[in-house]
Amino acid sequence: MKRYSQQTRLLFAVDCIIFGFDGQEMKLLLIQRGFEPCKGQWSLVGGFVQESESAEDAAARVLKNLSGLDGIYMEQLHTFSSPSRDTVERTVSVAYTALIDIQKYKQQLNEDFHAVWFPINHHPELIFDHKAMVDQAKEKLRYKAALHPLLLELLPGKFTIPQLQHLYESVYNISFDKGNFSRKMLSTKLLVKLADKDKLSSRKGAFYYKIDRKKYHANFHAFLNFVPDPHTTQHNGGL
Repeated sequence: MKRYSQQTRLLFAVDCIIFGFDGQEMKLLLIQRGFEPCKGQWSLVGGFVQESESAEDAAARVLKNLSGLDGIYMEQLHTFSSPSRDTVERTVSVAYTALIDIQKYKQQLNEDFHAVWFPINHHPELIFDHKAMVDQAKEKLRYKAALHPLLLELLPGKFTIPQLQHLYESVYNISFDKGNFSRKMLSTKLLVKLADKDKLSSRKGAFYYKIDRKKYHANFHAFLNFVPDPHTTQHNGGL
């Protein structure tokens, strides 16, 4: 194999910031690192890119090894390339954000990873620059969720409006007005009301909804201004 002369060789890795929703709260999936350095400390799920793989292929492989499933929503976040980010060797990492429904995938999680779900805004200290990856992923998620129905990827087959509100509140770490939130979400025409109710949360019960998948895919890139400026919302409690 021909090589460029007098060039430094680097390791190439991927790290996956995996967000999930358990019906009440947005969470982050972490593992305890199984090798040195930092063995036993909390880490994102990741791995090295193999010679025959693209970064996207490597990230998909890592996610499949963890969950056993294909087709998880995933997008590239950023390339982290500080020379000092890994204490062993110079390693460049491409970070990916993935969104999954915890209830759908929790039975498939590979026990070898010792994976644990933590609240998105309250998680343990992470190795290397993984906290910077998580912080950047949260900011991008908040930005995109204000423009597109991205967070609907996290919902189970049927859900209530209060569950949906809990999801958005945990992502933005603020409270929304119940009436305004419901009206705003129903005005999108992306939800289909079902006949049955969730009777566990209250005596009156809350109707279940499902996503109109045809409208969801048709309007994904045209879905604008669902969430107003979070800083404004935080002060007035609106949505």
